[in-house]
Amino acid sequence: MLSFDRVAHLSDANAGPGLLSGAVPLDPSAALLTDRVAVVTGSAIGIGEAIALAFARFGAHVAICDRDVENLDGTADGIEAAGRRVVAAELDVRDEDACREFVHTVRDELGGVDVLVNNAGGGFFADFVDVNAKGQDALVRENFGSVTNFVRPVVAAMGERGGSIVNLTSIEAHRAAPGYAVYSAMKAAVTSLTMSLALELGPRLIRVNCIAPDVIPTPGVGPVGVHTPLPVAGHVDDVAACAVFLASDLSRFVTGTTIHVDGGNLAAGGWHRRSDGQYVTHAP
Repeated sequence: MLSFDRVAHLSDANAGPGLLSGAVPLDPSAALLTDRVAVVTGSAIGIGEAIALAFARFGAHVAICDRDVENLDGTADGIEAAGRRVVAAELDVRDEDACREFVHTVRDELGGVDVLVNNAGGGFFADFVDVNAKGQDALVRENFGSVTNFVRPVVAAMGERGGSIVNLTSIEAHRAAPGYAVYSAMKAAVTSLTMSLALELGPRLIRVNCIAPDVIPTPGVGPVGVHTPLPVAGHVDDVAACAVFLASDLSRFVTGTTIHVDGGNLAAGGWHRRSDGQYVTHAP
């Protein structure tokens, strides 16, 4: 059995500078986002609002955007109440020029960008054969184009120390989604893009990861049934906690991956938990 000192020595010999080498000992400050600048799209309500407010509580200045101006103002008030600076704008994330202009404004007012969370997106229920070309284009632009529209200008706004990009996908990116085929395909596309960007942007110290939520009640989704391995529903703050981790130095060696905040649903696959706690391979 190796001693602790021997394990530490081996780790140091194979690690670069930073937390892994022991040059920066791991402590609670690694979870903080003090004075970093984060952009969170779709941040008026639900998961986006929770992430924006959590970032502010952990010390970040936050730029937020949404088409829902009334609720966006509430998010902005919460950020300011945490003592952080905020830039807020009514914005359609499908508009590439507007996204680029917003990022330029953030860079001018807050001094650059350290974190991007691509949260905006949405879909509607319809069999694939009933989705016309206009509807399909809307789904592609809202769930995939919205990501690329922000990644390009944000990467240009990130400094030499790099940064973190977090893309919100869905459990539907990893399984079939009847009635949401195009939405699911776009979330899968974002997952694939995330892995490619992790390689392309790695030399610039920019990490790129996904969060795939499920069973998270939000104003857009409403109440959800709980048949997850964990016998409780999730909360938007569960997703926000994951986003804080991926934005912070705690995840400095994490890139190109997806974290599932789903109560164990992906792991369960076709298994369903009954009310008595037993698992069956058919719906309860």
